[in-house]
Amino acid sequence: MAGRPMARPKAGRVIASIEARMGASRLPGKMLADLAGKPAITRLYERLRRCAEVDDVILATTANPADDALAEWAARHGVAVHRGSEDDVLLRVVEAQRAMDGDIVLEMFGDMPLIDPELVDWGIRTFRANACDVLTTTTVPSFPVGQDVVLFRLADLEWVARNIDDPAVREHVSLYFFEHPERYAIQHLVAPPRLHRPDCRLVLDYPEDLELIRRVYERLGHLDQGCFGLEAVLDLLRREPELAAVNSGCEEKAPR
Repeated sequence: MAGRPMARPKAGRVIASIEARMGASRLPGKMLADLAGKPAITRLYERLRRCAEVDDVILATTANPADDALAEWAARHGVAVHRGSEDDVLLRVVEAQRAMDGDIVLEMFGDMPLIDPELVDWGIRTFRANACDVLTTTTVPSFPVGQDVVLFRLADLEWVARNIDDPAVREHVSLYFFEHPERYAIQHLVAPPRLHRPDCRLVLDYPEDLELIRRVYERLGHLDQGCFGLEAVLDLLRREPELAAVNSGCEEKAPR
């Protein structure tokens, strides 16, 4: 097997590719679920557009007719969209990134309508400033679930796409990097004390998650045009601990 590409400078375009589809065993159609007047996917997209370090955004959805609704959403909102394989998510993301002339991949999951734009920007700046191949908030639990920032070079992902056929790797886009820390330098972004809440779920996966996130938007949606940050959410949960209890019994699926 050929070796992976040599490390490249951290210059170039940062493209956020949103991995999303309408099918979901626990919460079908969650991407278009209403959150205080806007679909969840719109909430996520608006937050990514707030990121100063993100050059562009593309929706990476599937060619399955069930996802026509997402493609139609993208067309209405002027969002770039790529439709590809339902099972080979890795290839779908590679194709989406190529369509946007990307250099650095910001892997975004569609189930994160509370992602903090400032956290995303911090992650990108840290990735550029450090001698690493991958930056992640996910492998050292510190941020709430659903505040996931994962960055890597498109060239490295293209190498994985050409050389690795493992179905788990094809489904979970960045998995290969984390399975091979001997090959890839991984930078862990760890939450400062005020944002340290690894026990907290701010991800849209279960009906209970939807209920919590709806309540958060109902209470905070007037702040910063609905793009309020993680600190405001955690302050709310401290003031109203019964909110955090809404989805406290839900378990995170792994790997993301």
